This record gives sequence, C-alpha cells and structure tokens, in this order.
Amino acid sequence: MTDTTTDTPGNPSRSPRWPFVVGAVVILAALIVALVLVTGGDDDSDSAATTDVATTTEVATETTTEMTAAPSTEPPATDMPTTEPPSTEPAGTDPPIEATSQAIWPWADTSTRFSDPVEAATNFATDYLGFTDPVVGDFQAGDSRSGEVEITAGTVGPTTVVFVRQLTPDDTWWVLGAASQNITVEQPEWGAAVSSPLTISGTASAFEGTVDVELRADGNGEPIYEGFVTGSGGTEPGPYEAMIEFTSPGPIGGALVLISRSPEDGRVVEASALRIFFD
Repeated sequence: MTDTTTDTPGNPSRSPRWPFVVGAVVILAALIVALVLVTGGDDDSDSAATTDVATTTEVATETTTEMTAAPSTEPPATDMPTTEPPSTEPAGTDPPIEATSQAIWPWADTSTRFSDPVEAATNFATDYLGFTDPVVGDFQAGDSRSGEVEITAGTVGPTTVVFVRQLTPDDTWWVLGAASQNITVEQPEWGAAVSSPLTISGTASAFEGTVDVELRADGNGEPIYEGFVTGSGGTEPGPYEAMIEFTSPGPIGGALVLISRSPEDGRVVEASALRIFFD
C-alpha cells in the first residue's frame, strides 16, 4: 500500500534541515572571524612590541649619547705660577749702604750735625755750594722725616731747592742734594757709581749758557775736578753734554755739582748737586 501521506507544515517528523545548515555556516563564519582577529591581534602585538623595543632602543641610544656628550667635570689645565722664591740679591745690584752715605752734607766722619732742617740747608748752601748771604725759605715737609728748603741768592732770582732728611735715630738732619729748574742733570743718575772718563748731560740756562762743573769727594774741601758746560743763554734751558776726566779719589762718596754764577761779581746764583760714588 503506497504511502500517500503529504507532509504538512508543523509536522515535526517532516521538518526541513536548512536551519541547521545555516547555523553551521554562521558558526563557521564566526570561527573564521575569530581566527582572523586573533591572527591580526598577534601581528599588532608583535608590531607594538617591535615598536616598543625600537623606541626603547632609541631612547637608550639617545640617553647613551647624551651621557657621552655630557661635559667633563675635570678642571681645565691652567698654567700655574712658579712657587720658586725670587732672588733676594738681583744681579748687578750693589750691597745696601749705610743710611748716612746717602747724604752729601755733613760729612759722616765729622762731628758736625744739625738738629734743625733750615740750619742744615743754610749751612750746605754757604759752606758747600758757596752762596753768599742767601735768602732762606721755611722748611716744607714732605713727610714726617724729610722735606725741602728753598735758597735764593737775593730777594729775587732763581731758586735752589735743598733736600733734607733725618737719616739716623738721633733725628739730626742731613742734606741729600739740591736742584734748580734752570740746571738739570740726566747723566749720571742719583747714587750712581762713576769712574773716569765720566759723561754728564742735562739741560741748563745761564748767562751765555755757561755753567761751572765740579766733582767733590767726601772729606775734601777742594774739588777734584773743575770745568764747565754750555747750555742755553736764553730763558729756556738748552741741552748740554760733556765727557770729563779726573783722578779717582778711591772708593768714596762725593757729588757732582753744577753752579750758575752772576756775570757781575761771580757770586753763586743757583746750583744743583747730585750724590755719586767713586769706584
């Protein structure tokens, strides 16, 4: 007997299979998508990890570079001054001399001493330089132990300045030298050691330009040399230079003295005196 039963909707025994097929397809698609996502995530992770490593490497490299390029803390080389003490006796320098040997007047080996600076300057002007009745100015202090006194041959005329100083503990006054604006000395220098022949130079203004030149030795009342130089006969000093020869008195102090005299009576008008030492 032939089964002629027709399947009708709602009959469970004859339900179609397509829903199961569709479900399988959906599940398979979901698995594929999940697999793709997992694979892509790994690639992204690998890429991120690679990027992080690269970034870390770059940072480390930059840090290393910066640390390498950092300035050194070691102090720069400096030329240090020498600590070797200087010589206490410079080459060409004579040993120091006694204080009184700096003075032209009074002579140290005599008993003559002056307690007053004006008295010392006046005596030097008359007894050593040869002024006659000079007009003597007041003492002008330079410091507590030295100063100067002006000497003129009359009430008017050029001035000779006498330099005085207390050189000894007894506070007596000594003459170091004399200077005039119209008679200057450039050679030799003050305190120089001299020998024959001696070159002298400077400037001078005097009657007919003539200035007397004398070399004096300590303890000797007479010059060991006498001569003259010619400067200017006008109001402005002119240069002079001369070479003089003399017999040395031995190793002793003395002075180079230049004197301008009056054309009328030969009196001393002005003078300059410089301390020297004979070889």
